[in-house]
Amino acid sequence: MTAEELRQLSPDELRVKEKEMREQLARLRFQLAAGQTESVKKLRGLRKDIARLLSVRREHILRGTNGGKQ
Repeated sequence: MTAEELRQLSPDELRVKEKEMREQLARLRFQLAAGQTESVKKLRGLRKDIARLLSVRREHILRGTNGGKQ
């Protein structure tokens, strides 16, 4: 997901998307530890997507478009 796509989402949608991504990251880490997958590339990409999402959330907070929530 690109930063531009993330900027189109509302702060509430960003929170939901972050939760989904973190759950997916936990599942991938578990699979990697259990030896069910060797897809390190997916893991790395997901971590970058989460970082991108957090950057966009921070932009919303600094602009004051987060509805008063953090």
